[in-house]
Amino acid sequence: MDEAVAIMETEEGYIILDVRTPEEFAAGHIPGAVNLPNEAIGSEEIALLPDKGQHILVYCRSGNRSKQASEKLAALGYGNITEFGGILDWPGETIKDE
Repeated sequence: MDEAVAIMETEEGYIILDVRTPEEFAAGHIPGAVNLPNEAIGSEEIALLPDKGQHILVYCRSGNRSKQASEKLAALGYGNITEFGGILDWPGETIKDE
């Protein structure tokens, strides 16, 4: 979690990937995050993530799905992934979809 916070404070060009369900995402997520449920990550190319070299910061609710999603993304050829656990431990603000 600390590593992800530091990346967000110092780097640019990363993507924050929330791998929870759309309903969980709408109920509260990290500002700037995009939603791609873990269950939707399979063996096909992901249009939402066209750059396999882009730094991807992955989180879920508690850390289980983000680990699974990170492994699946790595298997698809994504090479710059930081899995940082769950939003339950997120120290910053969250926003809700209205």
